[in-house]
Amino acid sequence: MMKKILVAALLLFAALPVMAQSVAPTEAQKRRIGPVATPEQPEAIPLYGDKTPGSRSSENWIGVMGYPVSVRNVTRPTLTPVLPDPAKATGAAVIVAPGGAFMELSWHAEGIAVARALADLGIAAFILKYRLLKTPADEAEARKVMMQRMMAGVRDRTRQPSLQAPESTKDALAALAMIRSRAAEWHVDPAKVGMVGFSAGAMTALNAVQAAPAGKGPNFFGYIYGPQAAVPVRADAPPMFAAIAMDDPLFPAQGFPIVTAWRAAKRPVELHAYERGGHGFGLGYVNTTTAEFMDQFTAWMAMHGFMTKATKR
Repeated sequence: MMKKILVAALLLFAALPVMAQSVAPTEAQKRRIGPVATPEQPEAIPLYGDKTPGSRSSENWIGVMGYPVSVRNVTRPTLTPVLPDPAKATGAAVIVAPGGAFMELSWHAEGIAVARALADLGIAAFILKYRLLKTPADEAEARKVMMQRMMAGVRDRTRQPSLQAPESTKDALAALAMIRSRAAEWHVDPAKVGMVGFSAGAMTALNAVQAAPAGKGPNFFGYIYGPQAAVPVRADAPPMFAAIAMDDPLFPAQGFPIVTAWRAAKRPVELHAYERGGHGFGLGYVNTTTAEFMDQFTAWMAMHGFMTKATKR
């Protein structure tokens, strides 16, 4: 049973539709999935400036009908701004951390699509291309390695997965620091910088919360279909928006221990448990309530005052 669950999860990583926020991939699209050239991405900012490690030449991209949708073997971390119309800008900023088991990034469905949706609502979005665990360049071999690591890494779902990539946490903290250091340039309020992460990206956001020095972590974060096991919650933990589908095959609800831990620590938390959506619904599927995810997340941000423009004096 576990192997079937993990096969399904890896298919989600490998077979993302071009418009994953609205429909699942068609059979015709699945037949057109394959390696594509590394996109130029001139807007991507090296995360550590001249000291940024790695090279884009290490990356292995997968496309759907030629359109790049996911990437493996990221060694050079970057931050890609997707900024709102200045007339709509709220001053809020959100780092978008795609998922993919720390071995792949769902670049389109959990990166570009999410960032564009946030920017449309007046939120400055920044897609984080964080460093990943190395996998074979050959796609078939890579899937075998990913399966093996997944099976070992999520064996006990009452605990957070042992499958991690420590550099991803460093990259998340560097992204937070960069945005705050350039807040005036990007018309961002440094006190309204949050994160939203999906699956492994949710774990990256959580790790940033736990590892950040006081005052340096995200001011709020979205924890979207991340592992549900409890974690220690620091006294100054930021508000958390948690969302997961009740039929998630990879991270079953189990009574939502992580949410319970946040409540026990008397820290703000909101939970959305959708009836259907599986693992990896991104911006949601039509005819399910997961399609309301972005509206709910941004309404929650507004409730906490993160969407309110500062009054000019």
